[in-house]
Amino acid sequence: MTMSRSSGDDNKDKNDNNAISSGGGFHSIRDRFRFKRNSQRPTETVTLPSSSSSPDRQWKTPARSHHHHHHNRSFSRKLIFFCFRGKWLYLCIFMVIFVFALASMVLQSSIMSVFRQNERARWRWSVRDDLKLGSSLEFVQPRRFQLGNGLDLVRNQPRIGVRPPRIALVLGNMRKDPLSLMLSTVVKNLRGLGYMIKIYAVEDGIARSIWEEIGGKVSILTADRYDLIDWSIFDGVIADSLEDKNAISSLMQEPFCSVPLVWMIQQDTLASRLRLYENMGWENLISHWRDSFRRADVIVFPDYSLPMLYSGLDTENFFVIPGSPKDNWAAGSYSRRHSKSQSREKYGFGKDDLLVLVFGSSILYNELSWDYALSIRHIEPLLLKFAGSDVEERLKFVFMSGNSSDGYNDALQDIATRLGLHEGSLSHHDMKGDVNGITLIADIVLYFSPQYEQEFPPILIRAMSFGIPIVAPDYPVIKKYVVDEVHGIIFSQHNSNELVQDFSLLISDGKLTRFAHTIASSGRLLSKNMFAVECITGYAKLLENVITFPSDVILPGDTSQLKQDSWEWGYFQKDLEDPKDIEDLQMKDVDPINSSVVYDLELEMTGFVPLNVSRDDPEAIKEDFPSELDWDILNEMERSEEVDRLESEEIEERMEKDIGKWDDIYRNARKAEKLRFETNERDEGELERTGQPICIYEVYDGTGAWSFLHHGSLYRGLSLSTKARRLRSDDVDAVGRLTLLNETYYRDILCEMGGMFSIANHLDNIHRRPWIGFQSWRATGRKVSLSKNAELALEETIQAKVKGDVIYYWAHLDVDGGFTGSNDALTFWSMCDILNGGNCRNAFQDAFRIMYGLPSHIEALPPMPEDGGKWSALHSWVMPTSSFLEFVMFSRIFVDALDGLHVNSSNRTHCILANSTMEKQHCYCRVLELLVNVWAYHSARQMVYINPHSGAVEEQHSVEQRKGYMWAKYFNMTLLKSMDEDLAEAADDNYHPYETWLWPLTGEIYWQGIYEREREERYRQKMDKKRKTREKLQDRMKHGYKQKSLGG
Repeated sequence: MTMSRSSGDDNKDKNDNNAISSGGGFHSIRDRFRFKRNSQRPTETVTLPSSSSSPDRQWKTPARSHHHHHHNRSFSRKLIFFCFRGKWLYLCIFMVIFVFALASMVLQSSIMSVFRQNERARWRWSVRDDLKLGSSLEFVQPRRFQLGNGLDLVRNQPRIGVRPPRIALVLGNMRKDPLSLMLSTVVKNLRGLGYMIKIYAVEDGIARSIWEEIGGKVSILTADRYDLIDWSIFDGVIADSLEDKNAISSLMQEPFCSVPLVWMIQQDTLASRLRLYENMGWENLISHWRDSFRRADVIVFPDYSLPMLYSGLDTENFFVIPGSPKDNWAAGSYSRRHSKSQSREKYGFGKDDLLVLVFGSSILYNELSWDYALSIRHIEPLLLKFAGSDVEERLKFVFMSGNSSDGYNDALQDIATRLGLHEGSLSHHDMKGDVNGITLIADIVLYFSPQYEQEFPPILIRAMSFGIPIVAPDYPVIKKYVVDEVHGIIFSQHNSNELVQDFSLLISDGKLTRFAHTIASSGRLLSKNMFAVECITGYAKLLENVITFPSDVILPGDTSQLKQDSWEWGYFQKDLEDPKDIEDLQMKDVDPINSSVVYDLELEMTGFVPLNVSRDDPEAIKEDFPSELDWDILNEMERSEEVDRLESEEIEERMEKDIGKWDDIYRNARKAEKLRFETNERDEGELERTGQPICIYEVYDGTGAWSFLHHGSLYRGLSLSTKARRLRSDDVDAVGRLTLLNETYYRDILCEMGGMFSIANHLDNIHRRPWIGFQSWRATGRKVSLSKNAELALEETIQAKVKGDVIYYWAHLDVDGGFTGSNDALTFWSMCDILNGGNCRNAFQDAFRIMYGLPSHIEALPPMPEDGGKWSALHSWVMPTSSFLEFVMFSRIFVDALDGLHVNSSNRTHCILANSTMEKQHCYCRVLELLVNVWAYHSARQMVYINPHSGAVEEQHSVEQRKGYMWAKYFNMTLLKSMDEDLAEAADDNYHPYETWLWPLTGEIYWQGIYEREREERYRQKMDKKRKTREKLQDRMKHGYKQKSLGG
C-alpha cells in the first residue's frame, strides 16, 4: 500500500487551506508580538477528471406494441440487468477509492500517534497553540526600522562636520567565538565608513588583542566604573549581549536616557526563564526586564526564532538582522575533533551505507507528525524507486525531529514494511542529541518543510559546511543564496517526480556521483561567508536610521562603499586550526549556574537559589516554592501579630507611668531637634563653606550625573530637577527657586543657563560671597574639571585679585567639541555655526537686533577675534558676584529675544539651531554655552584660562588688543539696567508683547515703580500700625486695663 492520497483528500486539504486562509488573523503572542498568517501559501491543486452526464451507451426506448409482449419483457430484463451492472461498476470504483483513502489515513494516523508522544518542550513555543497545518509564521519588522534611504536626504543638505560619529561598543565578554567574529567584522567595516568606536568590556578575555587592534584601547567595566562613564559624549551605544545589563541600567538614568541604544540579543538564556517567572508569579522580575528592553531603541536578533521566544518582552522595538558565522564555526570545530567513520560506527551505521538525512521545519505544529508525514509522502516515489534496486540495503533515511526517539523508530519501521523497504532503512534521531554528529555522517541532506521559511535553514548551512550536498525546496530565501546544481539541488515542492530525478544526479551505483562531490565542495565554499554582506550592510543601515547625527558630526560613508563580502577569519584562523582552543557550539549556549546576569538578577530580586534543580524543569522548582496556601497562612499570622501589637499599645497608653525628670525630657527634646533637618538650618556643607570667598555650583539633571559631582567646601550641587537631588547633600533645588524650570520644555531648552537664572533669583538668600562659579557635570565626564592643584591655584589667584573684573575658565571650546590640529583655524562664529546647524550667526544677530531695536541695515553680529585664543565652554567659569548679576541681566534679555524668534515664526516647534532630535530638544543650549564669551569680550572683562590639570594661568584675548573691536556701548551696565527696568515695567503693567513671554519667568521683576509702590506699602503698614497702637492706648485711658478671665 502506498502513501499517496486520493484526489478527494487533496481537495479536502485544499478546502482546509482555504478555510485557514479565510479565517481570522493570527493573533499576536501575548498581545505583544506581531506575527501574521501567510495566507498565500501555494496549495497543491488536483484537477478531477470531468465525468460525462450521459452513460457510455445510448439506449433507445422501443415503441409500444401489443404484438411484441415477449420481446418487450426480454428487453426489460436486459435493461434492468445492464442498469444493475452499471451501478455495480461505479460502486466498486467508489469502494476501491474509499479503501485506498482509508488506508492512507490509517497509515498517517499511525505516524501521528507516535509523534504526539514527545512534546515536553512545548512550553517554549507558545505560538504553536495557534499554529495549524498550512499556516505559517512571519516576523513583521517595525515600520520605523524599515531600512529605507537612511542619510540620503541629509547628505544632500549643506553641512560642515568636524568630528567623526562616536559609538560605544559594550562587550559582554572577549572570548574567541562566532559572536566576536561577527562583531569584529562589523566594527571594522563601520570604522571604514568613518565611525569612531570606543570599546568597553564587562570582563577580560583572550580576544582582547584582537579588539585592541580593531578599535584601540579596551576599557574593562568593573562594578564601580559603570557610573563613571559619560555616555552623553557618544552618538550611539551598541551592547552585544544580555551580560551588558548593568551598562543598560546606567543608560536608563537621566541624563543618558536619550542616547540611542542598539542591544543585540544572541542567547536564549533569558527566554528559557520567562515561563518560569510567569509560573512563579515574579511579575516584578518580568517588568524589570521589560523596562530594560524598552530602554533600547532597537533590540537586534540574529534569526527569526529568538523574537518568538522573547515575545513576552516585546515593546515594539524588535528587529532581525540575519547572519552569523555560528553554524560554519560549529561545523568546522566539530569536524576537527570528530571523524566521519568513527561517528558512523558510534551510531550503528556501516562504512558503505548511503545515508540521507531528512530535516523538517524548525517551527513545530501542534501535531508534530504533519511535518514528517508530508515529508514521507513527498519522498514516497523516491523510496519506492530504490525499494527494489541493488542499493536498497545500503540506502538509509534518517529523520531528525523532536526531543526524544521513543516510539519513533517503531512507527518508521512499520512504514518501511508497508512500503516494501528493507528493515532499518528508515530511522529516527531526536534534536536533543548530537545534531552535528548525525549531520556529519550523512551523505545527502534533504530539507523539506510545508511551511513558509523566512530565513535560511541553519541546518543546511551546517550541512554545507560539512561538505555534504543538500537538496532543498524552491523557497525564495533558499534560492536567494543557493544556485541550483551549483551549490546544491533545488526541487519543486509540488513535483515529487522532480525530486526522484534530482536524486538520480547525486546517486549512482550505490555511491555519490562526481557531480554530488562538486556541488558539495561549492556549497562548502559558499557557506563560509554566507550572510556576511547582509549582516555588515544591515548594521550600517540600522545605525543610520537609529542615530540622529549632531550638527558637528561628519556623516558616515554610504553603505555602497562597503566592498567586504567575507567574515574576518584572519583574526581567528590560528585558533581555529587548534581544536583545543575551540568551543564546541553544539552544546547549548547556557551559562553555568550563577555565572550569567540573568541568574544574578533572579537571586537579587527574588532571593531564589536553585539547588540541584534543572533550570528547564519548572515543575521540579515548584515543589520547593511556597504554594498559595502557604502564603495565605503567612498573611494570617502577620495580621494576628499586628492585632496583638495594636492591643498592647492601647493598653500601655491607658496605664499610668512616670514621665521622668524635667532634665531628661528637655535633653530628649533637644536631641530630637538636632536630628530633625529644617530647611532654614545650616547643615554641614554650609558650615564648611563659611568664610570661603567662592562657591562653585555644579549643575546637573538626573541621578546618572551624581557620580560626576564633587564634594567639599568649594562645590555645591545645583539640581535642575527636584526628583534628581542627592539625598545626603545640601544641593540647591533650582525648581524651587525658579518655577519656570518645573516645565520640562523650558528646562530642556535652557539647560545649565536655567540653573544660573535660579541662583540669580533673589541671590542674597543663598549666596553671600564675593565670587561665584559654575561647572557642568559634563566637565568631569570629559576630564576637564579642576584638579586639586588647579583648585588651589584658583583660590590663590582670586584672593590676590584686588580690583578689576575678570572671568576664569578651565574648559575651552576645543576640548568640548573634540576639535584637534587644523581646527584651530576655525573662528569663534564658525565653530558656533558648526555646533548649531549652521545658523548660529543668523540667530544671534537676529536676537541681538531685537534686543536693542536695531534697524536691518545696521550690523548686529558682535565681532570676535581670530587670535587663536581659547574660549570658554561647558559653563565652567568663576567671576565676581556683581559681574555674574550683570551677565544674568544680559542673558535674560538675550534668551527672551531668541525665544521670540521661534514664537513669532510660522513653525514654532522647529528649531533652526538643530539638525538632530536631541539638538532640537536642547535648542538654545549650545548658543547659551558660548554666550558668556561674547559678553565677557565686549564688556571689557579680563579673560583668564586655567589649566584644569596643572593650574597654570594664562590670559586670553588681552583687553589692550580689543580696543577698536569691542561693542562696549551695547554691553554698558547702565544701558542694560535701563533695558531691564523697561521690561519689568511692561511686565508689571501686564503688557506682554506675545502670549508666551519668557522674560518675566526667568527671574526678578524690578523697576523704580515697584520700588516706590513697595515703599508706599511699607509706609502705609507703618502708619496703620501706629494708628492701631494709638487707638489702643486711648481705649485704655478711657476704660482702664481689663484682665481677661482665666479660660476666657
